Amino acid sequence: MEENVITSVQNARVKHVTALQQKSSLRREEGLFVVEGQREIGHCIACGYEVVELFTVDYTDGFNGLASKSTINNKLSTINYNVSPQVYEKMAYRGSTEGMIAVVKCKDHALSAVSTQLSAHKNPLIVVLESVEKPGNLGAILRTAEAANVDAVIVCDPLTDLYNPNLIRASIGGVFSVPVAVCTSKECIAFLKEHKVRILTAQLQDAYDYYDYDMRQATAIVMGTESTGLSQQWRDAADVHIRIPMLGRLDSLNVSVSAAILMYEAVRQRKTLNYKL
Repeated sequence: MEENVITSVQNARVKHVTALQQKSSLRREEGLFVVEGQREIGHCIACGYEVVELFTVDYTDGFNGLASKSTINNKLSTINYNVSPQVYEKMAYRGSTEGMIAVVKCKDHALSAVSTQLSAHKNPLIVVLESVEKPGNLGAILRTAEAANVDAVIVCDPLTDLYNPNLIRASIGGVFSVPVAVCTSKECIAFLKEHKVRILTAQLQDAYDYYDYDMRQATAIVMGTESTGLSQQWRDAADVHIRIPMLGRLDSLNVSVSAAILMYEAVRQRKTLNYKL
């Protein structure tokens, strides 16, 4: 264990944390990302992530019951820094994060990791997201996926990285606990076909109301962006095209709202034993 005190905003460690918050390229290059807040850090550790640096303001009893400083140090090779309020304000991406920031190692998000996870489930429920651009939307979907106990989320052709600070905040830790894979759409389609997972694409054209289809079997719910929807390769690969009826003047919902509706329809069906087509 190593402990240090930082009082200057010009400190190299402070600049490094700030850069990790701002630059996805640096996160990918170093395999590191930043987590803020006692609750988020505690959840991150509970999900098996490795903390390599911990920054706290006037550290006393630490995680307020989520974890203790000694527990972290016993499990991990964590370097601890006590920082001044001014330094913390410089590093923090958002306010009200309880005076605690951690630098954490990224996990592997290959399809193979999800394959191992799904092997234990007879009829897995998977959410697939193609080219979702906004970190807040992806984070919100991961939060709902955690609540709905979805077996995996697969992010295809991503336009944002999983460790964007806005995504972490919106997911409320769901990005840590939900099994997530990142790949191309072509790889994902082949993966789903190989594992005999039924593909349901959410789209307005040439589609039927989502509640008319059985989601109790192995199912992948596939969502695209609000602006362009799904690519043609997903439309062609689908077993079923489904839609959420739009009864007002608008013709689309936010992708995170649409995903929540479809996930919880699957939950409803899987809890209703007498559901029939």
